[in-house]
Amino acid sequence: MFRKILIANRGEIACRIIRSAQKMGIATVAVYSEADRNALHVEMADEKVAIGPAPAAESYLKPDKIIEACRQTGAEAVHPGYGFLSENANFAKALAEAGIVFIGPPIGAIEAMGDKITSKKVAKDAGVSVVPGHMGLIESGDEAVRISAEIGLPVMLKASAGGGGKGMRVAWNEQEVREGFDLARREAKSSFGDERIFIEKFVEQPRHIEIQVLADKHGNVIHLGERECSIQRRNQKVIEEAPSSFLDPETRAAMGAQACALAAAVGYETAGTVEFIVDRDRNFYFLEMNTRLQVEHPVTELVTGLDLVELMIRIADGEKLPLAQEDVVLKGWAIEARLYAEDPFRGFLPSTGRLRRYRPPEDAAREGTIIRNDTGVVEGSEITLFYDPMIAKLCTYAEGEGMAAREKAIDVMSDALDAFTITGIRNNIAFLSGLMAHPRFRRGDLSTAFIAEEYGKSFAGAEATDEDVRILASIATCVQLIERVRLDNLSGRLRPHPGTIRPDWVVLIDGEAVDITITSGMPSIPFDVEMIVDGIEHRVVTAWKPGDLLWHGIVDDQEVFAQIERRGAALRVERRGVARMTQLIRPSVGQIYRHMPEKAVSELDNRLACPMPGIVVSLPVEEGQKVEAGETLATVEAMKMENVLRAERDVVIKKICAAPGDVVAFDQVLIEFE
Repeated sequence: MFRKILIANRGEIACRIIRSAQKMGIATVAVYSEADRNALHVEMADEKVAIGPAPAAESYLKPDKIIEACRQTGAEAVHPGYGFLSENANFAKALAEAGIVFIGPPIGAIEAMGDKITSKKVAKDAGVSVVPGHMGLIESGDEAVRISAEIGLPVMLKASAGGGGKGMRVAWNEQEVREGFDLARREAKSSFGDERIFIEKFVEQPRHIEIQVLADKHGNVIHLGERECSIQRRNQKVIEEAPSSFLDPETRAAMGAQACALAAAVGYETAGTVEFIVDRDRNFYFLEMNTRLQVEHPVTELVTGLDLVELMIRIADGEKLPLAQEDVVLKGWAIEARLYAEDPFRGFLPSTGRLRRYRPPEDAAREGTIIRNDTGVVEGSEITLFYDPMIAKLCTYAEGEGMAAREKAIDVMSDALDAFTITGIRNNIAFLSGLMAHPRFRRGDLSTAFIAEEYGKSFAGAEATDEDVRILASIATCVQLIERVRLDNLSGRLRPHPGTIRPDWVVLIDGEAVDITITSGMPSIPFDVEMIVDGIEHRVVTAWKPGDLLWHGIVDDQEVFAQIERRGAALRVERRGVARMTQLIRPSVGQIYRHMPEKAVSELDNRLACPMPGIVVSLPVEEGQKVEAGETLATVEAMKMENVLRAERDVVIKKICAAPGDVVAFDQVLIEFE
């Protein structure tokens, strides 16, 4: 077995690999850029080597620097994780020439499957179902339009060397084909150094379901079942689960057999994933093979009990697979939610900054459930614009079978998200909570268009039931009564408090008054009070103390978690993706609030402010130019994704305040309008 391995990656996946290596007694080496000098994976590893500036192209994407780090430390093997150099055949060749083991597949398999055009030809020859499309390279927007017309709209434009949703665009008409071709090509060149684009038919109402395969150096190939990855935004996976509620045993077996056949056809070794698109009739078509460890591998580990990273290391060392296909048993249900540094309330725009507070729910196993959080950050870590915006992967598992196990896993995930505290940057926890609560998601009616269909381009908060609002009102009342009692009992008061709390209150919920009556109990710590909220009786029990950001207690025999944030006289309470501003007031003041006029909405600003920190790619307008609503004003790259900023109304350009190549901050003015 290897004595020392180097992890050619960063963040969450580097930490994940280090944990398995430590469990196996293998020493680890971390590499890091200037931006990651104080990163968690650097702290966890036994040794560390600096490899360059913050941009990935100058550090993590430099094979020579990785190989030199191996020479310096004596690392015998390299695990590439996912992204960066994980599917780079030239990197694997360079390692082989240097006598260093690549913990990944053979070079031929990377080359065959890493190019999407070649991979589809190989898949077709291996008897794998493929999506209709154009297998040749496309040189121009005009050629893309012609080919799209032949295939039939809508079409998907894809980077040949792409992955992770980058370099991908769906086009529904000729204009979108032209625009999407240019955007996909630029993203592909920026992310992978390869601007080749191909086109295939876009399957409407599709599901994205993938098969995990394992193969050793002795010709053994097995699959570990499927993962449902249909909940995506901009072709980037958001929620994954195993198994899929959509597949029947026959389809599962057929997909698994085709995945194994493809792996065998290219002489595959190590862990890999064969991705399929599945239509409403369970017809499935090959998308691509990822010749690496997938981001969502933890859900497979949870339902199989296997450690995929450990198996990859053992396979690279020449060991045989420890199990055959008939030994693979899927138990229970697992769900993974990706926590991103983005603002779902502002069109999911990227967010950067320092994690002032980062307090995930504790990894735990109890009563047939598991909570697991894979992350590469700690409190105080900085989220920069140089790398992927994923903060963590929160996973939950529930024992059992079928939809009952799935529903339990969803409930555990909902509580875990409620208990996850992050401050300092915008994040998508509220959005993930809203997804867990969505009726369509809970019944398993999924497609890759789910987010676009249900939420559009932005998130306005989860739908709140009357019960949701009453629970938030109960929590707000509890917190503010505890704070009030604490203040009333401070020593040195000129007029000592009588020791009783009035029973009647009004809590403002986003400006709407809700009547509260305390029927029994005292607002002390621990808190155990019965109250009538908007005519409904509730019992609230908690050990919450002033200053705690997480509220944890029991409401009517239901365990409840909620995020608490004090904002002046008001209190923000968030649970299940529903957030409300609250304030506890006397009934007489509540009567006044019921008659307060609503504040008028201000007019639109005559400026285009950058909605995220990033790099200006283009400003295709001129001063004095008339621009119609919907036309492109600017394109800004953030976290390796290009974001097109369009005119919200007809405008005339007064002044251009930035230039292509500029690094701009959040809310920096790019253009002024007349």
